[in-house]
Amino acid sequence: MASESGRGWNRRDFMGAAALLAMVVGVPAGAAIWAKVEDDDAPTDRQRAMMREVAQIVIPKTGTLGAGEVGAGDFVILALAHGLDGTRDPGAAAAIPAGMTVPRRPDGSLRHLDWLEAELDRRAKGNWAGKDGAAKTAAVAALDAEAYGGDGRAPHPWKAIKGLILTGYYTSEVGGSQELRYEPVPGRFDPALPMSPGTRAISNDWTAVDFG
Repeated sequence: MASESGRGWNRRDFMGAAALLAMVVGVPAGAAIWAKVEDDDAPTDRQRAMMREVAQIVIPKTGTLGAGEVGAGDFVILALAHGLDGTRDPGAAAAIPAGMTVPRRPDGSLRHLDWLEAELDRRAKGNWAGKDGAAKTAAVAALDAEAYGGDGRAPHPWKAIKGLILTGYYTSEVGGSQELRYEPVPGRFDPALPMSPGTRAISNDWTAVDFG
């Protein structure tokens, strides 16, 4: 069971993220909270704040709330603890680019939160959390450019984190029904739909998506 003191996380904190995680992986929320979470996977207050800001940078507020505002940061923390998208695979840590810090669990898997915290501080040349908005965004953008540089196929820890931010956001009520246009029963196939700057993507069924 995750510690309720010392690392900025308690039972109440889990509930919003657990509801999203339970929907994504198809398990009861209670099981999603505690089944595989270890004491050392409980985030610090700094890490929770970091993930909220990082999620908000990835999907900022526009006509709808941003990813940080809807709780995608907490979803990512819980998803990482549960190993979604192969994030608890020890082999993934071996693929980290040279020169990066590699904080590992006893089983050899990467501690993504510790890794991201160290990387953002390194790229910000100091305390990332204490920088202004432009500097924070620049550090995240540099990390993103590195992860998806070249042909974009090389493994990189940021890809898993960013993918989980997107999953958390677009399975939230705001992301799934406001940012996207929700169509529970899509109409006929039409290969040529009229598009305008205000046209939203359609969401209808996440059950066919493999989340790992």
